[in-house]
Amino acid sequence: MNKIARYLIGLVGSFFVVAAFPIDAQERQNAIEAIAVVQQGGVLNVKLSFKQPLTALPPSFSVANPARIVLDFADTVNGLGKNSQSFNEAELKSVNVVQAEDRTRVVLNLNRGMLYEQTIDGKNLLLALTASSNAGEFPSRLEHFSQPSAIQSNAVNVRDISFRRGKDGEARITVELSDPNAGIDIRQQGQNLLVDFLKVGVPEVLRKKLDVTDFSTPVVSVSTVQQGVNARMTISPRGLWEHNAYQTDNLFVIEIKPVIENPNKLVQGTRGGYQGEKLSLNFQNVEVRRLLQVIGEFTGMNIVVSDSVGGAITLILKDVPWDQALDIILQQKGLDMRKNGNVILIAPREEIATKEKLEFESKAQIGDLEPLHTESFLMNYIKGADVKKLLSDSKQTLLSKRGSALLDERSNMLFVQDTPSRLDDVRAMIAKIDIPVRQVLIEARIVEAGDSFSKNLGVRLGTGALTKTTTKDSNTGEISSTYTKETELGWINSTQTTGGLGSVNLPASSISGTSAASYALTLFDGKMSRYLDIEISALEADGRGKVISNPRIMTTNQVEAIIEQGVEIPYQQATSSGATSIAYKKANLSLKVKPQITPDGKVTMSLDINKDTPNTSLSTGSGLAIDTKHVKTEVLVENGGTVVIGGIYTQEKSTSTYRVPLLGDLPYLGWLFKSTEWVDNKTELLVFITPKIVSDNLAVR
Repeated sequence: MNKIARYLIGLVGSFFVVAAFPIDAQERQNAIEAIAVVQQGGVLNVKLSFKQPLTALPPSFSVANPARIVLDFADTVNGLGKNSQSFNEAELKSVNVVQAEDRTRVVLNLNRGMLYEQTIDGKNLLLALTASSNAGEFPSRLEHFSQPSAIQSNAVNVRDISFRRGKDGEARITVELSDPNAGIDIRQQGQNLLVDFLKVGVPEVLRKKLDVTDFSTPVVSVSTVQQGVNARMTISPRGLWEHNAYQTDNLFVIEIKPVIENPNKLVQGTRGGYQGEKLSLNFQNVEVRRLLQVIGEFTGMNIVVSDSVGGAITLILKDVPWDQALDIILQQKGLDMRKNGNVILIAPREEIATKEKLEFESKAQIGDLEPLHTESFLMNYIKGADVKKLLSDSKQTLLSKRGSALLDERSNMLFVQDTPSRLDDVRAMIAKIDIPVRQVLIEARIVEAGDSFSKNLGVRLGTGALTKTTTKDSNTGEISSTYTKETELGWINSTQTTGGLGSVNLPASSISGTSAASYALTLFDGKMSRYLDIEISALEADGRGKVISNPRIMTTNQVEAIIEQGVEIPYQQATSSGATSIAYKKANLSLKVKPQITPDGKVTMSLDINKDTPNTSLSTGSGLAIDTKHVKTEVLVENGGTVVIGGIYTQEKSTSTYRVPLLGDLPYLGWLFKSTEWVDNKTELLVFITPKIVSDNLAVR
């Protein structure tokens, strides 16, 4: 029945493969058809047979723990009909074949790390596996990420190197290559990680050391140099870390992730869940001590079992990670474990808790009796008083109850007396906080723009009578006539007199002290006995202005700074005795800011900006009035970016008309009996802010 089911599943899988790929694609796609293993002396030969010959050696790398060799084949499918095959030949346990879309990965599971060489022989790929002369060094430190391809160009260069911090705090180093077929080797040397780009050149501008401490990742620095025909990148991490590398086209990316060590975790790493190699267990009423021995032999771990561990257990597990299987056994039998390196101690929970309690009490007694040592610490960037205050805080336990700290303010040196272990903690703390503080240049722009428009139109209208006087010259006998105004309303001379028929005195008003222009006209009747005076006045004003204030200040990270400029206006105020005294009120342009640099290179700022000016046109008995403009906020801005943190827009629009009742409402003629004033004023206030992080050499980034 199982054979029939597997046959049907194979038919269904074949159907979906045929449906997913067209006939032409299937003909072009390669396939793994067979895997054979032969032991010849000290060399283990593995032969992979393909449907079509390979054009180049596949990318490959090796893993130390567990010992594996991994090969990746592009445009290749699994033609074996199964995903795993057991061999148990020499150091080769099994081979796993995993297909993802049109890519296939072949994983060789080994008992221990081995060296390997690849050779293409027609439609076959030959792998020669040999034991390393220094078996513990090569598999654990060298990882062939990708072998140089046969189609690799002769002149391969590094185009660019960039460093970024990932969302989970990992360091992400991206190398852009001119050819995606370059060979890459990765190995660990001490605490550093070395990446060799085979037959790759590095331009002079990229041969430098990058200090990336401020990014708060496991990586401290990245150094790139040219070594012969190869390029070498040295990555210097700190603490516990693990790396992961991948390549997309010509972009090679290596990630360094922090690892938080858990002594109770069997397999360290950032990936969740169980990560051990899978095993199958089928035992009926077997002794727990014997079962633990089997797991120890499978994993190669050293397991020490307490004499108090006993009993039997029935267990049936299939393809379960060994760390999960061990966890299940411990939970079922009330046991616990402690891991130290590759040694695991297993005992009942109560026994381990008792031992740890006795150990802690013993350490506490040793601490009370251990002799005290004195060590001096010279502060370079931080004030010694701040460190002393931190160490003397009653809420912290960095110093023991017998420890003390003494500060010499003249030399900024701190003397700490405590046990050697506590002195190590103090030394580590000072090394982390006694670092140069980054600086920020904050620049503000306060822009005040105004647009004003005013127009006035008025008229003056008056009537009067003329008197004709005739005179005769006694000598010549000539007769001459003169006309004089008998009655006049006097609006032209601004003096009202009696008589006349009436007047309209509605001239255009002045604007900002400027009088309106006027045009006057006098009309007489046919007998020249009466007259009509008409005067039209008009004035229009159009103004535009802009005031830009640009305060700027530099300060260190998380330190408040203020800069201001202006005047202090005196005014009188009453004292408690009833007398008066002179006080001063500031009318300043001020910028108060407290920046904070985020781990991703942005700047958070608490801002308080004032733009106050005296108003000379508006004064009271106590003194001048002050026009205030104030903004207080907190913003997050990227380094070098500019953001508008506030703005005020005002518009004053009005129309005023003064007219003679009834007559001012007449069509057309009504303009002779009224005065009109139009006002349209606009003002706008905008506040811009730009932060720039300053590097160590005081050059703005």
